[in-house]
Amino acid sequence: MKNPEAQQDVSVSQGIRMMFYMMKPNETSFQTLEEVPDYVKKATPFFISLMLLELVVSWIRKGKPPGHLDDALTSISAGVLSQLPRLLSRSIELTSYIYVWQNYRLIVLPWDSPWTWYLTFLGVDLGYYWFHRLAHEVNIMWAAHQTHHSSEDYNLSTALRQSVFQIYTSWIFYCPLALFIPPSVYAVHLQFNLLYQFWIHTQLIDNLGPLELILNTPSHHRVHHGRNRYCIDKNYGGTLIIWDRIFGTFKAENEKVVYGLTHPINTFEPFKVQFHHLIYIWTKFWATPGCFNKLSVIFKGPGWGPGKPRLGLSEEIPEVTGNEVPFSSPVSQVLKIYTVVQFSLMLAFYEETFADKTVLSQFKLLLRICFIILTLTSIGFLLDERSKGAILETFRCSLFLMLSRFGHLKPFLPSFSFSLEIFFSICIAFWGMKTMKLLVSKHWR
Repeated sequence: MKNPEAQQDVSVSQGIRMMFYMMKPNETSFQTLEEVPDYVKKATPFFISLMLLELVVSWIRKGKPPGHLDDALTSISAGVLSQLPRLLSRSIELTSYIYVWQNYRLIVLPWDSPWTWYLTFLGVDLGYYWFHRLAHEVNIMWAAHQTHHSSEDYNLSTALRQSVFQIYTSWIFYCPLALFIPPSVYAVHLQFNLLYQFWIHTQLIDNLGPLELILNTPSHHRVHHGRNRYCIDKNYGGTLIIWDRIFGTFKAENEKVVYGLTHPINTFEPFKVQFHHLIYIWTKFWATPGCFNKLSVIFKGPGWGPGKPRLGLSEEIPEVTGNEVPFSSPVSQVLKIYTVVQFSLMLAFYEETFADKTVLSQFKLLLRICFIILTLTSIGFLLDERSKGAILETFRCSLFLMLSRFGHLKPFLPSFSFSLEIFFSICIAFWGMKTMKLLVSKHWR
């Protein structure tokens, strides 16, 4: 049995290799679930480093960044929201798996066998393929997964645009593995499968030759994120593209890919990004006559309607010209810089909260979670140029000062405490004046 403490550190070499699923069985096999490192959490510096590298390479090769600042903030915001439930409880993907393992397992494969490791690699990837495919073909599942596709940019930050409630359906597709695969082995591959999919979200890497036959690559995944008609419902693979080739859902990249949803949502507000399709389903459900048709709204494809095939009609998918311009925030550059500063401060509190979650009370955890959600919502309102954004930001900055004074929020560097109080006091004065003007003019939207 390996020493649990020895497994907590991930070297730079291991960190780079884990991002590309190149770790070896003998260094990632653990007897108990408690020994398995939180590889996703440890990947944070590698996420940042690769995004910065993509930015530099894009500037050198193309003379411009790989995407838009407002879109990147929205993508990272979605990633933050998707991780917040982990502060309060263990992931349902692990909880459900452990339950099946403890109560229904048929055989026990050795946790330290390379054969078990590679079998789990294939099993998790196959489970992901079918989850991912149904997440596009079942409307209620698409309501969660569409969050990931809502970005009109395609870069490494897009990989972080994750759904808050997608995991509440994905766990089902991995449970069969619990009949014979130990939870500790599954937990490793569940993380590596996710991490591998980060680097394929880029436009800077072209065709990879023979690797394109087996692996999911940036070229294959660009097709998956396209809203061109030839891209719809293609290339569902996580790490391997062989499943798409076997089950008939593969399509190679040819004409220019236009990214995003077939009907763009044109917003940076995090809750609209997460939940707008649920509202659409609710409205369509009540507007559709007949009990069977109502159930079809939920369980058939997003494009389904009465009299149409299960996945809808391909000719109803809007044509793209290749000249589409991604939606961007109309606010000034100064306000965009302001949102970046506030977003960076929020990320610092987010990281600190995860680092201290074992010593924080439930009350303090809930307070921090609410403040993080409030910050992301306020930033979304500001980027959307919502007039109520000034009111929300005034309240948020005031709340920060109050929580800071009572010790519920503190800067990662104590020496910054006074400077932050001055900064947020200025913010309150500025946004307070904006709010007063709005109240006087009664200009709402």
